[in-house]
Amino acid sequence: MVRPDAGTAAIEHEIAAERANSIGAAEERVIKTLALLRDNPADRDAALGNAQQAVWAYFVQRELIGFRRHAEVIQDLKIPGEVLAGLGAVRK
Repeated sequence: MVRPDAGTAAIEHEIAAERANSIGAAEERVIKTLALLRDNPADRDAALGNAQQAVWAYFVQRELIGFRRHAEVIQDLKIPGEVLAGLGAVRK
């Protein structure tokens, strides 16, 4: 007996695992760039730009998998207002 849904279940499981891995990696980048921003005052402009890029990418990744609200992660990760203020802005 052929069960087409059995094949799609395995693929859906793989997709879910990739999504989880991807969002985890994006969150790790945010944590690292925020630490550099906090701990490296000498190169603040570069650290701020890197943190803004990482947070923006993380938010996009979250939205792609259906998480539209970011207030909890902003609070949990202690994302500073200066990072949030520059999201989507082009820095020169």
